[in-house]
Amino acid sequence: MTTTTKYIFVTGGVTSSLGKGIIAASLAKLLQAQGYRVAIQKLDPYINVDPGTLNPYEHGECYVTEDGAETDLDLGHYERFLNVPTSQANNVTTGRIYQSVIQKERRGEFLGKTVQVVPHITDEIKHRVQLLGNSGDYDIVITEIGGTVGDIESLPYIEAVRQLRWDLGDNNGIVIHLTLVPYLSAAGELKTKPTQHSVKTLMESGIQADVLVCRTEHDLPEDLRRKLALFCNVREEAVIQSIDASTIYDVPNLMLEQGLDKVVLKKLALKSTTPDISKWNQFLARHKNPKSEITIGLIGKYVELQDSYKSILEAFIHAGAENEVKVNIESVHSEYINSDNAKLKLSHLDGVLVAPGFGERGIEGKIDAVKYVRENNVPFFGICLGMQMAVIEFARNVLNIADADSTEMNPDTKNPVIDLMEEQKNITDKGGTMRLGAWACDLKIGSKVRDIYKAETINERHRHRYEFNGSYKVQIEEAGMVATGLNPETGLVEIVEIPEHPWFVGVQYHPEYKSTVANPHPLFVAFVKAALNNHKRKKGVSMAQS
Repeated sequence: MTTTTKYIFVTGGVTSSLGKGIIAASLAKLLQAQGYRVAIQKLDPYINVDPGTLNPYEHGECYVTEDGAETDLDLGHYERFLNVPTSQANNVTTGRIYQSVIQKERRGEFLGKTVQVVPHITDEIKHRVQLLGNSGDYDIVITEIGGTVGDIESLPYIEAVRQLRWDLGDNNGIVIHLTLVPYLSAAGELKTKPTQHSVKTLMESGIQADVLVCRTEHDLPEDLRRKLALFCNVREEAVIQSIDASTIYDVPNLMLEQGLDKVVLKKLALKSTTPDISKWNQFLARHKNPKSEITIGLIGKYVELQDSYKSILEAFIHAGAENEVKVNIESVHSEYINSDNAKLKLSHLDGVLVAPGFGERGIEGKIDAVKYVRENNVPFFGICLGMQMAVIEFARNVLNIADADSTEMNPDTKNPVIDLMEEQKNITDKGGTMRLGAWACDLKIGSKVRDIYKAETINERHRHRYEFNGSYKVQIEEAGMVATGLNPETGLVEIVEIPEHPWFVGVQYHPEYKSTVANPHPLFVAFVKAALNNHKRKKGVSMAQS
């Protein structure tokens, strides 16, 4: 434990998508495994106040924290690696920075002053960066700067980092610069020029990188490391190779081999010990050496971009390792499913998850998928919109309410089994106004979910406006779909299940947000186990028939 909070700033150069979030999370894991209290935050240079209104195709999933913040998907990596909840303070956008400064100006806090990028915007950035450090809860705060060095929108953040390093003094703030060392197959060599130019651009802003992390497809030879060290003005041991890995969960071990943690702690004048990542490596061993293999269908409408369902995909990795099974995910676009082809597209799957989403596109395909798995005893897991589709399908095909629908897709439906939450009806602003963050849920005695959670009450994270319409609850329960989870304050239905089905669970919340390497989410673990049992059953039937 340190007496002064230390700061690590992670910047990226030349190109985006280098994996700053994974490097930050891996370093944090190694520092945490040496006894340091570590927090990670992300500074995003876009002007949206938060990513809640962004298209998943453009920005990937929107990750929700315990306190209801809609944040960047990198915060999911932070939680999955560290097993420590994040909050609003862990994600800052340019939109939020400017909004705060403008509100202060309107309140008269800058009377007589001309409000400018420097010092007012940069001061606000510096204040946000130090919020976690000033809490006294952390020894080290890692701050990932979104975007790439040289971008116009990133300049205020880079200037704030320059000032902060000066404010903090020696050994209290360092900069890690993540760059690309491309391999030109025609020439058969790695090229250092992009890294040199990136470091030069950073230096033009007044910042000297302390550590270089070089993304590469091939090992960096010693002479190339020396060249980078010389021309980028860093120590040779501070040139760290980040070679492509088969899984992001390999990266902490790769960074350990490269000595990233030792270099960082030395520059921060902190003691370095051997990190204890034995439990992490036990997870990795189970993940890489499965005893069985299953295929889960992911029914969604953003399946072209894997980052749209990042937390769900990672939760399956955690649950698969827990069950010692390899979970193959087969993405199925809901727009292309109908009652005629559902059997063709779904019959080979061991389990089906119907994913969250918004809007009417692809809805009927999700309903047809639910109908097939319900009638054919395929393990089913519905999350948020997926749970709502299960309720609509059940009302239509079991209760014979042909026009059962959600007012999100059909505002004029006469049978809104899914309806807008009462407190949402007068809301006009879209950003940050949904039911967000952790809410309590009481689990029904004797239910599948109570047995899975081994708890009476749980807290799970939400992100929705529409809900199960309670006026249909008695009808639906009498027909065989049971509400097994209720919010204790509002009575809102949080979970439905069909007891007669081998495994049919729909949840209004997002369990994937709380799944970590150290604590795989129990619902995902149970669903994967049910899919494995279904796989074995089908295999047994097939062998008997042959």
